[in-house]
Amino acid sequence: MDLATVVERVKKKFPEAVLEVGAFRGETTLRIRPEDLLSLCRFLREDPEMAFDFLIDLCGVDYLPREPRFQVVYHLCSTRTRLRLRLKVSLPGTDPKIASVFSVWKAADWMEREAFDMYGITFAGHPDLRRILLTPEWQGYPLRKDYPLRG
Repeated sequence: MDLATVVERVKKKFPEAVLEVGAFRGETTLRIRPEDLLSLCRFLREDPEMAFDFLIDLCGVDYLPREPRFQVVYHLCSTRTRLRLRLKVSLPGTDPKIASVFSVWKAADWMEREAFDMYGITFAGHPDLRRILLTPEWQGYPLRKDYPLRG
């Protein structure tokens, strides 16, 4: 299986979910709707032909002043097929919230906590969503572009 086949299977199974497909330097990116993230991730992991069993990374991005302001980026890998896929989900600047993928990949635990800590993105359904790098009493989210330079 190749990435073109992966993309076609995802688009067939979730026709409304995929908003954009991009390819750059051999890397394929799917921009998807937030409400489809969890079911799409389960499909990518559980389908035996896909087998995206490894969440390499999850990170937040702030595109201030653009709206939707935030993106959550998921880097996936299939250890069986050695394919890599990137998912991007855009979130609004006010109350950025998305479903946690912890139930799909346990590796999402600390990655989601870091995105919460640094950007204020809430991951609904996360079992222990609290600050991981900063102290609990810390005010604000340091990687947001409107965060004061001197903290």
